[in-house]
Amino acid sequence: MLVFINVGKMRIAIAQLNYTIGDFERNKLKIIGAIDRARADRAELVVFAEQSISGTPAYDLLNKVNFLDRCEDVLIEIASCCDGIAALVGLPVQEAQGTVSAAAFIRNRKIEGYITRKHVLQRDDATFLRSGRGREFINIGSRRIAVVVGEDIMHPEEFSGCADALINIGSSQYARQRIEKRYEFFGGMAYRMGTNVVFVNHVGAATDVVYDGSSAVFNAEGKPLALLAGFEEDYRVVDLAGDAPVEIPYQNKTRNVYRAIKLGLGDFFRKNGYTRACLGLSGGIDSAVVAALAVEVLGAENVRVLLMPSQFSSDHSVEDAMQMVRTLGMQYDVVPITDIYRGVVGAMAPVFGEHTEFGVTEENIQARIRGVLLMALSNKFGHILLNTSNKSELALGWGTLYGDHTGMLSVIGDVYKSEVFDIARYINRDREIIPENILLKAPSAELRPEQKDTDYLPPYDITDSVIYRMIEEGQSREEIINAGFDAEVVRKIYAMILKNEQKRRQFCPTLRVSTCPFGVHRVMPITSKYGF
Repeated sequence: MLVFINVGKMRIAIAQLNYTIGDFERNKLKIIGAIDRARADRAELVVFAEQSISGTPAYDLLNKVNFLDRCEDVLIEIASCCDGIAALVGLPVQEAQGTVSAAAFIRNRKIEGYITRKHVLQRDDATFLRSGRGREFINIGSRRIAVVVGEDIMHPEEFSGCADALINIGSSQYARQRIEKRYEFFGGMAYRMGTNVVFVNHVGAATDVVYDGSSAVFNAEGKPLALLAGFEEDYRVVDLAGDAPVEIPYQNKTRNVYRAIKLGLGDFFRKNGYTRACLGLSGGIDSAVVAALAVEVLGAENVRVLLMPSQFSSDHSVEDAMQMVRTLGMQYDVVPITDIYRGVVGAMAPVFGEHTEFGVTEENIQARIRGVLLMALSNKFGHILLNTSNKSELALGWGTLYGDHTGMLSVIGDVYKSEVFDIARYINRDREIIPENILLKAPSAELRPEQKDTDYLPPYDITDSVIYRMIEEGQSREEIINAGFDAEVVRKIYAMILKNEQKRRQFCPTLRVSTCPFGVHRVMPITSKYGF
């Protein structure tokens, strides 16, 4: 156990920065800029996040020698700028057993050593990183500081000896309610160990992964001395002995999910060099939310939508979509698909023969026509097609391969349908952007006459509760039924989740905002008889 020693003033600078994987020059300049700023602020030590030089998650790049050599070269350049100040900088390092995640300790232009991560548990890391030595101590003046990297912070039994402070450089991804749980964890650890605890996190996004930042410092009483901003870069100098505690702000779950999606969407475009997006605007809640987010992040001049009504589209859906177009000022085109649909069905009539009844095949043809038109728009003008499916639909298989599953990035694919409505209301917090009629009408794919999502299952507040218990909490059918849910509904949802894995495997990258995103923390076999 760490025993707290009152050591007087100690100034530590925390640099919470947005890095890009493999952008060594820009990452280096960000780090050196923060070192210069910390020196000017008379900090004794400046701390950066895990794998800040390389960016994260770098996946198989962590096994490439040239990539690792470049990290070491950049570290040497950074060290040459550390005159009169110490720094902890995260990077991947090649050792005999393979690549490890390390914190390089630099002082007076010299790299004095590496603290390496021992525990590698997350799927994003486990295939590419090996176990290092774990916790090490460094000295800053007369103070002894324990340094741990990443998930090693979850093993306090390994922090043997006495220290004046504990520093954890991490790369903790965002998920609903993780910020408040993280504060609770670090505050409790500081109190139990009787020492200051410093946590420095990434902020920004890399494809589907979103880092919320929210770096923090807690004193020996478990009270926060500094809470850095969420979902944006921040920098703070903290006097571990002299600063007064601050209040922990309320964490609005919907606002945090909204900010995480905006950050993920913006970084996906900025870091990949994209500027323009397109999507299908149906007059439903999902496409309305994605369109509003895209306009806020990219600007109306960079968002183009297609309205693709069929013979089953209601007049109010078309009008609702047009109202959003007028409100947001997006570029739009109306391309009716009725004639195209009839042409496809007519062309297939000799193949279908006597099987002329209207069914799922005919519904899917409409969705695939829309997918073809959207991809044509994307290819012709260089727009990035945004997918508008939600997590409830992905769980249940309520989507069409090569139809409404088309896209380069799923914006709300890790957000349950009921949460999509919450985000829509948050978007409308100051003025009506999403028409009220979209919020009030019953959800429908409008692929057949008078179709409603509730034709198949109960309202989404009930359906989502069952899916959430199965996916996020890992509850069995029996546990959910015993909690009071209808047994037939539970068994139906369970079977639908299991049998639609093949659709999810072919889905586009999805911005992660939950503890169990599909394809990452929840992977099911496609070939299985279990649960049927």
